[in-house]
Amino acid sequence: MPPILPGAEPFRRDGSATGVLLCHGFTGSPQSLRPWAEDLADAGLTVSLPLLPGHGTRWEDLAMTGWEDWYATVDRELRLLRERCEQVFVCGLSMGGALALRLAALHGADGRGAPVRGVVVVNPAVSFPRVQGYAVPLGRFLVRSVRGITDDIAKEGRHELGYDRVPTRAAYALRSFFRVVRHDLPKVTQPLLLLRSRTDHVVPSSDAELVLGRVSSTDVTETVLERSFHVATLDHDAERVFADTRGFIERLGRRPSAAGPVPVTRGAQLRGRA
Repeated sequence: MPPILPGAEPFRRDGSATGVLLCHGFTGSPQSLRPWAEDLADAGLTVSLPLLPGHGTRWEDLAMTGWEDWYATVDRELRLLRERCEQVFVCGLSMGGALALRLAALHGADGRGAPVRGVVVVNPAVSFPRVQGYAVPLGRFLVRSVRGITDDIAKEGRHELGYDRVPTRAAYALRSFFRVVRHDLPKVTQPLLLLRSRTDHVVPSSDAELVLGRVSSTDVTETVLERSFHVATLDHDAERVFADTRGFIERLGRRPSAAGPVPVTRGAQLRGRA
């Protein structure tokens, strides 16, 4: 197995009986979410931030994996957290948001309550660019890789550790995964906190609207981040993401799972510029 890039290592810390699983994005690594994970761990929560297969090493390794591998990793981490914790929340950035939503869709209530208590997604990706989508099925046999997209960050001096190339086979797998996620969005019933950047050069705002329009959750909060680009967890609004996540978890931790629905909150915005 190729060595993991410095900074791309998975993160795990034991804490309280409330667990949080964080999922990083396509071609990215735990580095983009590590400050988020450390903030939650410092708050006393049990936190797991795994490295997805094919990520954090070389882009060529990603070509040998598919969405089933990525999902299996976070599904396994969720089950491990459930063995340790009374309740678990799932969070994700970009494709990691899609992974978190699928976990919520497939892990509804069981004898111990909902395996996934709540969902937090930041700039969730659930669609594939139309033009590229038409080209990928055939193009993956003709072109090995295309230019990657990383470092969509407004804050100067911040860097996202990710691949500068995207293997076309993995892009095809991603396209297939998004179809699966979109199909199962109505199965998501858990409380949802969605944070999206006003300016995002990677994922269109229509993806967030699609998620909000298709989930069956009745407890929904949408926050618009005015000062960040796609990787908001490393950007100007990172502290807002962290604080809102902690508040979301604290609120739901105080309220019994059987409590009635909470009114939907839309359009909450972070204003101002430092």
